[in-house]
Amino acid sequence: MSMRAVLEVIALDVEDAVAAQAGGADRLELVTDIAADGLTPPTCTVAGIRAAVDIPLRVMLRLADGFDAGGAPGLDRLAEVAGEMRAAGAEEFVLGFLDDEGGVDLGAVERVVAALDGCPWTFHRAIDRAADRDVLRKRLDGLPGLDTYLTAGAASGVDVGLHTLIAEAARGGEPGYEQQIMVGGGLRLDHVPALLAAGIDAFHIGGAARPGGWDGPVSVAAVAEWRAVLDGVAVRQPAG
Repeated sequence: MSMRAVLEVIALDVEDAVAAQAGGADRLELVTDIAADGLTPPTCTVAGIRAAVDIPLRVMLRLADGFDAGGAPGLDRLAEVAGEMRAAGAEEFVLGFLDDEGGVDLGAVERVVAALDGCPWTFHRAIDRAADRDVLRKRLDGLPGLDTYLTAGAASGVDVGLHTLIAEAARGGEPGYEQQIMVGGGLRLDHVPALLAAGIDAFHIGGAARPGGWDGPVSVAAVAEWRAVLDGVAVRQPAG
């Protein structure tokens, strides 16, 4: 029996979370400050969303724009924040750090992962800015809790990265490729058939869940449309 594809929706607040769940989302990614591509939200937001919905949520651990962990002071604060988020009810996380050469900052990742104490986590789209995706994956292989890569296959989005995503999906089970591929970043509904055919079964949407743009809330109807497409239900597209 096949299992349905995972649909993860970005939530900025409780209203977003409730709408995403009502539309059929399987999981939330909690962030703030979309202008900086998503930073760590306040603990009160995490606690409020945890109380409002019962689907899994992953909390972003990222304190500033870019993929630098911020040196020792930044790592100390990230480890503290991880503890604060866990105390607020977070059990799953999103993170990823690169060094100045575009390689994974393994020391930084290991420091933060240690503070998670085995919680599941996603390595986010820093992989799409890495100098060598394959090397990054293999260096992270075996870290506790790492179960997902959020990726568009390319820094500029799925349009450019589609072939990379399909090629990586074909390597599933190899060292460094055991984790689930969750596609996000310029993802559109017309990308879905090829991705599903390649065996990719996890999808991440942000702006696509907000017809009014990032200044507006998550739309139940928009999420439901994605849910229907992922479930193989025909959805009539607008004329024109």
